Amino acid sequence: MAHPARTRKPPYNADEAATALSAADPKLAKIIAKAGPPRLRIAGSQSPFEALTEAIIYQQLHGKAAATIHARMIASFEEVCGLGVHPSPEHLLECPTIQLRSAGLSANKTLALRDLAAKTLDGTVPTLAKIRRMSDDDIIEHLTQVRGIGKWTVEMMLIFRLGRPDILPVDDYGVRKGFALTFGKLKPTDKVTNADLPKPAEMIKRAERWRPWRSLASWYMWRACDLAKPDAAAKQPE
Repeated sequence: MAHPARTRKPPYNADEAATALSAADPKLAKIIAKAGPPRLRIAGSQSPFEALTEAIIYQQLHGKAAATIHARMIASFEEVCGLGVHPSPEHLLECPTIQLRSAGLSANKTLALRDLAAKTLDGTVPTLAKIRRMSDDDIIEHLTQVRGIGKWTVEMMLIFRLGRPDILPVDDYGVRKGFALTFGKLKPTDKVTNADLPKPAEMIKRAERWRPWRSLASWYMWRACDLAKPDAAAKQPE
């Protein structure tokens, strides 16, 4: 997730979207009522290169550990870039491998960042100006060519960096669990098994009524998971 001080509201009216979702889906409306008004925020000014650099570093790590490694990596370029300035693709390609590994990056993530830098320079990763004119599917097609970048990573970028309103990440565990809690038989006290989680086709079928606000509906699926936690349930009014 982006740093709170560098975030802004999405480019669409989230309150109006929540109202439309509530009208379109009564079961979803119950979660929206419990969770309250939408608080979805998107990153303010990251370029695709910067956003994907952060996404690669954060993969399979807890947020605090990933943030530390990310900060160390940026700090390692201070002499050539300046204090707190993100390195350019050229900097990432030209720096010694030991510099990236010393910041805490694994060998695979180091290779992924090098590939991201190279594909940014050759145009596979579009500029922010170009990517804003591209369709969601075209963005996914372009960015998944980068080593270590899968569809889920691009979907998170579309929702939380570009503010695209109609993204449904059917492979996201939290969205699947929230869907099972809201529309399936999963109870907050149940231990989750794969059999409890919905198949993509089931989610896609239900989500047809959520268009064109599937990003916000997905955000409410994450909130459904939050509401299912024991401490959250205890705080709900009777």
